[in-house]
Amino acid sequence: MKHWKNFFAAAVFSLLLCGGAWAQEIVIGYSGPLSGLAAEYGQDVFNGIELAVNEINAAGGISVAGKKYRFKLERLDDMANPTQALNNAKRFRAGGAIAVFNAVFTTAAAMMKINEEKGNAFLVMAFTSTPRITELGNKLTIVAPGSFVSMAEISAQWAMEKGWKKCAMLATIGPYGEEWRSVFRSIWAKYDGTITADNPVNYYTETDYSASITAALATSPEVLLIGGPSATTALMIEQCRMMGFKGGFILIDQAKLDYIETVMKGTKAMGTLIGSAGAGIPARKTQTVAQRYRAAYQRAATAESTFNFTLVHALARAITAAGTPTDVYKIRAAFPRAFPMYATEFPMEVYGMMDNGRLQVVTATETITDGIKDKPVLYFWWPKTKKEYEAVEKTSQIDRSIPRRWLQTR
Repeated sequence: MKHWKNFFAAAVFSLLLCGGAWAQEIVIGYSGPLSGLAAEYGQDVFNGIELAVNEINAAGGISVAGKKYRFKLERLDDMANPTQALNNAKRFRAGGAIAVFNAVFTTAAAMMKINEEKGNAFLVMAFTSTPRITELGNKLTIVAPGSFVSMAEISAQWAMEKGWKKCAMLATIGPYGEEWRSVFRSIWAKYDGTITADNPVNYYTETDYSASITAALATSPEVLLIGGPSATTALMIEQCRMMGFKGGFILIDQAKLDYIETVMKGTKAMGTLIGSAGAGIPARKTQTVAQRYRAAYQRAATAESTFNFTLVHALARAITAAGTPTDVYKIRAAFPRAFPMYATEFPMEVYGMMDNGRLQVVTATETITDGIKDKPVLYFWWPKTKKEYEAVEKTSQIDRSIPRRWLQTR
């Protein structure tokens, strides 16, 4: 009996020395919509975070100032409700979380009201393309992907090259949709385009868009700005085509073409459009991560899952660089040292970080022409000069067969 007691004690001591799961932990949280209309979206975000955490832990965790740490991931459902998200953040904070992941602007903004409180500070890891989030001036927020302003600019240029000057907007309701339409309206005006109609659509609870489409088509648009959740965006495309619309579509970045292609069983019925490329673009490493993701969750990887997978690794790198697992201000200051993150290791390339906390990630677009898929194009939106663009682009490890451009604006 004594022999077994000694053996057990030695085993426990060995686990502690090696950084066992209960010995040294860094707590991080996820608050997102895990039920309700946005549950699929919220689950994809969480799965990407969880996959990264599990793989980091399985590899022995991270080293910080000579000590080994593993991540402890906790999750709470907020149903995309700002009040619930705020309450969730308070619970995570009370449990010692140094960072909380979130993927909806309104709920992330709610958490940003308390994350800088003295003695209770934590990082908000926000997955949202809205430009408003960085305008809030929060000093402890990290944001990915790039602002959707780049997508709006690229889409306007694409439409103008086709000679389309008249656009009707049938994008989603809510603050995100309102912001998208407002930004797009101002960019469209720069190119001397005309907005013929602005009819917000509820992509969350409705599936029959015929009344809104009829009203929009009565204004004789050449192109339609559409989009919300991917599945119902596919319905919008189908209904527009069935009702005789022959022009083009511009998709807001919430809708992902790879998902829509699956729903519509191909691209033939799409006609001509532009939208955000899916999870298969742009990194070489995406395929292997996507395989591991499918094996773990029995579902296809999405941009939401691959981006947040990369965000966890960025956080791990920043903690290591900061030399502390607890001082969130030092961790935030160390984030620039986490980059670059290249396609040889991660499913998304990250080249750096803006002062406002937004990561420098290319805007990956894809077009369909007369029902046939074109090559995706990668846009570098942050370089101020062509020389800066060429210097950054030269370092990229993304497949060179994928075209890349420097985004210039009027």
